Amino acid sequence: MKKPKILVVGSLSMDLTVSTLRFPSSGETVLGCGFSAAAGGKGANQAVQAARLGASVTMVGKVGQDSFGQKVIESVRNSGVDVSHLLRSSEASTAVANVLLEVTPDHTANRIIVVPGTNMCITPEDIAFLKESIAEYDMVALQLEIPMEINRAVIRYAHDKGVPVMLNVAPYAPVPPDSLAMVSYISPNEHEATEMAGLTISDSDDAREATARLMDKGVDNVIITMGDQGAAFGCRDEFFISPAVPGVDVQDPTAAGDSFVAAFCTGICSGLSRREAMEFANYTAALTVSRMGAQPSLPTIQEVVAFMEERGADTQGLKALQA
Repeated sequence: MKKPKILVVGSLSMDLTVSTLRFPSSGETVLGCGFSAAAGGKGANQAVQAARLGASVTMVGKVGQDSFGQKVIESVRNSGVDVSHLLRSSEASTAVANVLLEVTPDHTANRIIVVPGTNMCITPEDIAFLKESIAEYDMVALQLEIPMEINRAVIRYAHDKGVPVMLNVAPYAPVPPDSLAMVSYISPNEHEATEMAGLTISDSDDAREATARLMDKGVDNVIITMGDQGAAFGCRDEFFISPAVPGVDVQDPTAAGDSFVAAFCTGICSGLSRREAMEFANYTAALTVSRMGAQPSLPTIQEVVAFMEERGADTQGLKALQA
């Protein structure tokens, strides 16, 4: 098992989270019961999580010339991510995510609005250096909070150098077929998979059919995260459901998908089997949802291993990541 080298090209934001006992209806005002501000963004969350799990991570992205931009860069850097390719721009402000969190005794749910800011200011020139240097990495992780043309270019660079790409199709947008065919892994949640496959996903049979339809589009490996139903993995020779970790007290689901994706990428690149990487990702995401905030909730490899051992899971394959 080796220490993986992962490249994340994607979004960074400042998350402004308001907790309330219930979501307001249109035109209605309700009182909140909590507020927090923390660094986020799907790309930054995945980079931070992979680094905290023991991977060597480089992030490419763009923030504004404002205080939020500085705070976001500091959060990513402090987690051990190489931020030498994070750019500052005066074209727009750093992205902001407005996270509305409904917390009741029975459930916790969120609604998120992202103002993309500088995430949409990344240019082809900004990432042109990756055409050659992308060959240094074991995996490239992408999301859909940056311009599609940037994702398409990075996918092509990686494909040309034989580097696998994980595309987290969130928030959902149609991905051009030629780019989709060059992706090694896609990881929609059940709602995004419904959009991509044209099939409502309510159980494992639906997930199996959806993975088959997505593989018909040219993707080798499909992962569908399904909340408390666990996550489905499908490829040409295998399909299985990796169950969610039971008995988790959900405090905030924000960044759960990012945590899962980063853990899976780290595990696969470290030499774990598909089933082992899926289990590792489920345990990592379970810890994330038990805490508040995006990046503040992302666990370290030591925390994940301790949690897995507490539940009787095998952690033998994770020893190299703890070094």
